[in-house]
Amino acid sequence: MARLRTEIPGPRSRELTGRRRGAVAAGVGSVLPVFVDHAEPGLLVDVDGNRLIDLGSGIAVTGVGNPAPRVARAVHEQVDRFSHTCFMVTPYEGYVDVCEQLAELTPGRHAKRSVLLNSGAEAVENAVKIARHATGRPGVVVLDHAYHGRTNLALAMTAKDMPYKHGFGPFAPEVHRVPGSYPLHDGLTGAEAAHRAVAAIDRPDEVACVVVEPIQGEGGFVVPAPGFLPALADWCRSHGVLLVADEVQTGFCRTGDWFACDHEGVVPDLVVMAKGIAGGLPLAAVTGRADVVDAVHVGGLGGTYGGNPIACAAALAAIDTMRELDLNAAARRIEATALPRLRALPDVVQVRGRGAMLAVELPSAEVAARVAAACHAAGVVVLTCGTRGNVIRLLPPLVIPDELLAEGLDVLEGAIR
Repeated sequence: MARLRTEIPGPRSRELTGRRRGAVAAGVGSVLPVFVDHAEPGLLVDVDGNRLIDLGSGIAVTGVGNPAPRVARAVHEQVDRFSHTCFMVTPYEGYVDVCEQLAELTPGRHAKRSVLLNSGAEAVENAVKIARHATGRPGVVVLDHAYHGRTNLALAMTAKDMPYKHGFGPFAPEVHRVPGSYPLHDGLTGAEAAHRAVAAIDRPDEVACVVVEPIQGEGGFVVPAPGFLPALADWCRSHGVLLVADEVQTGFCRTGDWFACDHEGVVPDLVVMAKGIAGGLPLAAVTGRADVVDAVHVGGLGGTYGGNPIACAAALAAIDTMRELDLNAAARRIEATALPRLRALPDVVQVRGRGAMLAVELPSAEVAARVAAACHAAGVVVLTCGTRGNVIRLLPPLVIPDELLAEGLDVLEGAIR
């Protein structure tokens, strides 16, 4: 259970915050100014001994646990063998093992190839590179409320200005934004929303790819209307446009299936992954149709740290953990527990989500900030999101004990009420 020994933040965290101000860039923010000492299943323990219930998982990263025993062992074993060679210099088996696993797990039974990278933004940019090279077209289509990362091209693809884009332009060209599917606000069926989206694309013959989050993350955990993604996929196929699924936040059991595209049987041409892939180690990937990915010339893809052997070992152990513990079923159990409780709350705009990726949309950003602050003061880590900042998002570890989930929901309910 959560246990607070001091106010939040405590004296040791406040001391470290003072040191941070003198050393860390001011532009790096933190949701909750407590400094973590160690973690337990579903809990973060700070340097003052406070035990906080973790409903954020490091933004959907530590779904398999923190620390996850199998991941920790694999990391120790690998770092004792060797820590790095650069796969582009001298390759190693772990990189190949991960790519084989991704070919098996991602949607579709076609031949696939993968490239391993460091972060979600890097993977998004590489997916666009691959799509442009394979099609010979420059255009990239993205949706309203999209979030795709913090590097220059990814920022051009991201919708939200503050804090992500403000003051950082100019951004990469040939990025075109169209309306997506936000059932709460547009009232459209999936087919209607898809028709509206593709009608806004002026020159399909110049579009390399449509990049879409199957459930939008930073944009507000927006679940598109049923049929939206399949209709978008059909349009892409009929126009020679590649469909890129940004599954950075939704992938690896988070929504109750290996990938969110699986819920409607959508098979993208390219899948972008990161966050939950490696149990907390920095790893990302692009996996896609072999003919598309292999269209890029030798040397056109890669990076010094991409597919680092320690991160690969962590990923293989994390995937083994997902299988062994059936974390897809665990995510569905979290949904079955949390959604009825959240939907019974008064004065919320909407409760939505899938699996262990759940959200409560509130009337304003101010209300969401007050709710989050109340949760934090009571020892529960929750995150906000949404283009207007008015959404509380829940991303608990998929291995969170039932009693901790219930206690965290008690605190959130109390804060909202």
